[in-house]
Amino acid sequence: MAKFPAAPTLATLTAISPSLRRLPAGTVLARIYCAGGEHPVAWNQFRQFGPGAARFDHHLADADGNPQQQDRAILYAAVAARTCIAEFFQAHRIINKHRHAPWLTVFALAADLNLLDLSGNFVTRIGASTALHSGPRARARQWAQVLYQAYPQGAGIVYAASMDGNAPALALWERAQS
Repeated sequence: MAKFPAAPTLATLTAISPSLRRLPAGTVLARIYCAGGEHPVAWNQFRQFGPGAARFDHHLADADGNPQQQDRAILYAAVAARTCIAEFFQAHRIINKHRHAPWLTVFALAADLNLLDLSGNFVTRIGASTALHSGPRARARQWAQVLYQAYPQGAGIVYAASMDGNAPALALWERAQS
């Protein structure tokens, strides 16, 4: 198995040029969002509560280490609806149409987005590996926090979905809203 080290310091990352992938306005994306449950959102709303259990939540925990409502927000999406389904329902591998009221939506980007591209050799250049896509989520969240700080020109992350044959998946940060 590939090594998955702890996230580096901010200074280490900022010394490395980012690898960005541009998604042009009009790019069609899919996402599954929860219209119910503890933290419901609308189809176009970024989740501000976190960090949760999701892989690339870049939220900061409160002083006690608990999730909290904050300005940092995230929206997970993919180029293919199939990828959203595989990623969203991976825990139980059963599509439960009722728990948290999941909805699949498809939308087009209103503006160009520049995303940090973690699907290629950039992960190696920053000292990680492709284990970032499938290793322990708590460690991936630590990486997401430092990547967010190191690369303000990135509106999120494009990564390889481990549940769908490495198809492109996206973790969009609140920066993608402007």
